[in-house]
Amino acid sequence: MQDFNLDTPLISFANNNYTGSIWTARNAVEGVQIFGGIGSGKTSGSGRMLAIKYLSHGFGGLVLTVKPDEKELWKEYLRLAGRQDSDLVVIEPNGTYFFNVLDYESRDGGMTDNIVQLLKTVMNASEEKSGGKNNDPFWDHALDMLLFNVIDLCKLAYGRVTFRDMYEIVQTLPTSETVFPTDDSKVNAFMRAFLLGQKNAAQKTIAWLRQREAAGDPVPGGGSNKEAICDGVPEARLMKEIDTFFVETYTELNEKTRSIIDFSCIGFLFRLLREPVYSLFCKNESNTTPDDCLKGKIILVNLPVKTYHKIGRDCQVMFKYIWQRAMEKRKNAENGCPVFLWADEAQNFLHEYDADYQATARSSRIATVYISQNLPNYYANMGGGKFEYKVKSFLGTLATKIFHANADVETNKYASDLIGDIEYIEKSKSSSFMGNMSSSTNRSLKIDRAVRPEEFVRLKTGTTTNNNIVEAYMHVQGNPIKDGQNHSKISFNQNHLP
Repeated sequence: MQDFNLDTPLISFANNNYTGSIWTARNAVEGVQIFGGIGSGKTSGSGRMLAIKYLSHGFGGLVLTVKPDEKELWKEYLRLAGRQDSDLVVIEPNGTYFFNVLDYESRDGGMTDNIVQLLKTVMNASEEKSGGKNNDPFWDHALDMLLFNVIDLCKLAYGRVTFRDMYEIVQTLPTSETVFPTDDSKVNAFMRAFLLGQKNAAQKTIAWLRQREAAGDPVPGGGSNKEAICDGVPEARLMKEIDTFFVETYTELNEKTRSIIDFSCIGFLFRLLREPVYSLFCKNESNTTPDDCLKGKIILVNLPVKTYHKIGRDCQVMFKYIWQRAMEKRKNAENGCPVFLWADEAQNFLHEYDADYQATARSSRIATVYISQNLPNYYANMGGGKFEYKVKSFLGTLATKIFHANADVETNKYASDLIGDIEYIEKSKSSSFMGNMSSSTNRSLKIDRAVRPEEFVRLKTGTTTNNNIVEAYMHVQGNPIKDGQNHSKISFNQNHLP
């Protein structure tokens, strides 16, 4: 596929007789943050313009949803951009598209670490939103160890990992008083997987020993025998680690401590096993994957937060994280057209690795567009005001900021500070009537904010009241877009194509 030129113009800042700069695909892959209060026109103004520009240039992408009408909105964007209906892939209840999360993550012998990282990212994002994330590393390490061993046990016993197997195993974990029954009909989910894992490891061990004997290199007896087997048979070593964790380590934990760890895991898995999530992400074979976006598809996860609440949010954070990792692996030489990540009310979908991901998004040609009302929305969804540094760090990775009308003082001050100061000449005139009349004109150099915070309150918000004109200030890192300045006041007509 032919390479895409990142210097392709997307927005021109020409104004009357002034030939301004241009905002290119290169700027797009450096990330965009749009702020605007309720009814400011951020979605119908700059959001609509960017969406149609990206679509008209062939971008594929991922769209996350908060409001129930976003599916129809993106259908309209595709129509206006001249794209085909078939370019839109909608993952939704009673729909035709499915994405099996664990099948995708386990392909090509996927590492247990990747699955654990995925689950922990979603769980931590949910805890940060509620402000309830515990900073004690013990709980993180304990949950990590539980997930690692449960996933490894599933792989060893069944050759695959499913959320249902994980859920049933965690529900039936042994205690210090557990006795393995001799009657197979009384074997629970954990014991069944444990015994099957032992059997499979033993078969691998026997095959390895026979192979060594046939080659004239038998394994010596004694204690070194066990060490040699663990070194030569990965399944035997893994089973030994699983046995040590569940039979010796985990069973010795305090009952209250165990219950907290168990229910942290069970509570998350339980939601994934309920419809419609189970059919969409766990049960059925995938007929769409994040890789489809590299072919120009627009994947829209239609589980709007306003309708599906916590599980809708968790599933979209999960898909987003998988999508981000997949896009970072892309080979630009094979497919250079940018892809976009789109999130209106973006504060709902943030996770702990967003800043790290965004820092390298440019090299992967990922054009992120996050839309939110104000800074406090981000604070509230990233652990509260004490995590201000995390929010500012994250926003610093988005090189273009667009500020619509806003009544939030903190966001307007942030916008004003970001745009910065300008120098101007202030003229003053004085007159004297003592003796002869005289007058003088003085000039002095003054410095003030280029755009004062109160100016953002007065921006036009569209609708017939403003002749459908939406106004905003746009600030672009490292790119003078008008009169040598990095900012410009721009207008959007809600009724016209960009």
